[in-house]
Amino acid sequence: MFVDEATVRVRGGRGGGGVIHFLASRHNPLGGPDGGNGAAGGVVVLEASSSMSTLYSFRNRPLFAADAGGSGGANNRAGARGEDRIVHVPVGTVVRDEGTGETLADLALPGDEVVVARGGEGGRGNSSFASSTRTTPRLCERGLPGEARTLKLELRLIADVGIIGYPNVGKSSLISSISGKRAKVADYPFTTLVPNLGVVDVDGRHQFVAVDVPGLIDGAHAGRGLGDRFLRHVERTRVLIHLVDLAALDGRTPLEDLARINGELAAFNPALAQRPQIVAGNKCDLLQEDAIAAMRETFAAAGVDLLPLSVATMRGVRELIQRAFRALEEERSKDVIAPSATRRRVYGYEGETGFEVTRAADGFVVTGRSVENAARKLVLSTRDAPEYLADRLERMGALKELRRLGYHDGDPLRIGEVRIDLAP
Repeated sequence: MFVDEATVRVRGGRGGGGVIHFLASRHNPLGGPDGGNGAAGGVVVLEASSSMSTLYSFRNRPLFAADAGGSGGANNRAGARGEDRIVHVPVGTVVRDEGTGETLADLALPGDEVVVARGGEGGRGNSSFASSTRTTPRLCERGLPGEARTLKLELRLIADVGIIGYPNVGKSSLISSISGKRAKVADYPFTTLVPNLGVVDVDGRHQFVAVDVPGLIDGAHAGRGLGDRFLRHVERTRVLIHLVDLAALDGRTPLEDLARINGELAAFNPALAQRPQIVAGNKCDLLQEDAIAAMRETFAAAGVDLLPLSVATMRGVRELIQRAFRALEEERSKDVIAPSATRRRVYGYEGETGFEVTRAADGFVVTGRSVENAARKLVLSTRDAPEYLADRLERMGALKELRRLGYHDGDPLRIGEVRIDLAP
């Protein structure tokens, strides 16, 4: 089943905790602290893979979580870093944060990858707190949880040429005739409910990928007929084959059809209206030659070079392929080779380094990423933790600001969501 939209949840691994331990042996009974540090949790990475062509496997909002980091150990042993979680998605997947709507990555090439959830920091063991004035520290830190978010995945098919037009003009028949794709064909509108990709052989040496885009009707850009979902598959194409029905079996005129569909393209994305188009009039086998000539003159008066086509008899099909390939090669020649860059991109919230102190009805509150992380990581039940945290707040300037607002030792204090007691 072809699925081009999905929602997934991702969560980085939790950081490992540090430990309190003291070196003790027969030869050194008063040894110093040797509690090791915990390791960072693993990250969640989305990677574009050519082996996938649909988002079907993500249809049930799965959760992808990286492994937690290992805890520290005695003898200054550090924990093992949590293993990353690599999630493969189809090439052409656009990744958005569902909460903010922000686009995080466009994985347009095989191997493109993006880190969407970072692992939590590991906590320090007591050996990291040793100093000339704190020779036997009895404190350590716990690891922090990894980032968690919900992502919206949208697949935009990677194709060179897009075949567009009203329903029932012969798009599926055309892609079946020029490629190995056996698309569903029937004599009623909206036969095609999913885009069809096919590889087109030009001359035995060159090929291009074409996509038949269904669902384009009046109001498609606003979602009518699921048109907005299908229009995004056109955005990556370089050249458009615009198919119209010369026989006008549905009562519309071919020139009006051309103008209306182009209007939908422009309303959805103005850049699509500037995409090179080859206009082909299908079902010319149902018209007399003089009627075909008159139709070409009508289109020429509107500045359009019409190619008569009959998928049923294959008239004009080879010429259409050649025209599409020439237009594609011309577009490719305009490409500017960008300098190489690191493939793995990391997305994460930018953390501030400052803090804010406020006086609330239930006491004093200190907020700020750095100070909140310090309080969250510290195991406050250990003997030396309150003194260490007070020193940390003093160095950061937070304690000075608290006192300016009237704080005294023993007053209710909250750092983020953590309640603190700094009373001696």
